[in-house]
Amino acid sequence: MAEKIVLGIDPGTRILGYGLIKMVDQKLELMQYGVLNLSKIKDHSLKLKKIYELLSDLILQFCPDEVAMEAPFYGKNVQSMLKLGRVQGVVMAAALSKEIAVIEYAPKKVKQAVTGDGNASKEQIAQMLKNLLQIKEKPEFFDATDAVGVAVCHFYQQHRGSRQTKSWKNFINENPNRLM
Repeated sequence: MAEKIVLGIDPGTRILGYGLIKMVDQKLELMQYGVLNLSKIKDHSLKLKKIYELLSDLILQFCPDEVAMEAPFYGKNVQSMLKLGRVQGVVMAAALSKEIAVIEYAPKKVKQAVTGDGNASKEQIAQMLKNLLQIKEKPEFFDATDAVGVAVCHFYQQHRGSRQTKSWKNFINENPNRLM
């Protein structure tokens, strides 16, 4: 595998986490991670604008090959889900406007990939990533390490060749004789 940069995103309406990793063969290198704290912005459309600007800047600065994003989870508060869906749409728009593929991973899949336990806590994810990537400082928000976790999950999926991230169209194209 050639060198690849992945931007991991943990979408949020109050705190959005991001993490950039560089993948070279079997090695991972943490390039940068952090959060965009949106909690002081009251207008939701202004939050979406800030998210788009941050992602556009990160894409321009680091030129990621792919964006890995945590997929939506189902909640009881419809308004919160609607707002989170808009955030995810802005993340996709920022990446796709630069022709960068966006891959989504369920939260349990990310936890399973990073810690081996689909029910792991945010603290366990952060600790595992600290060991894996030699992170020295303690993150201010777990949203940042969650975003790195999404990128690491993507790395593992790429190296394991998981069919779970492939589409039926890809399967049919790769196996034309299996349709009969």
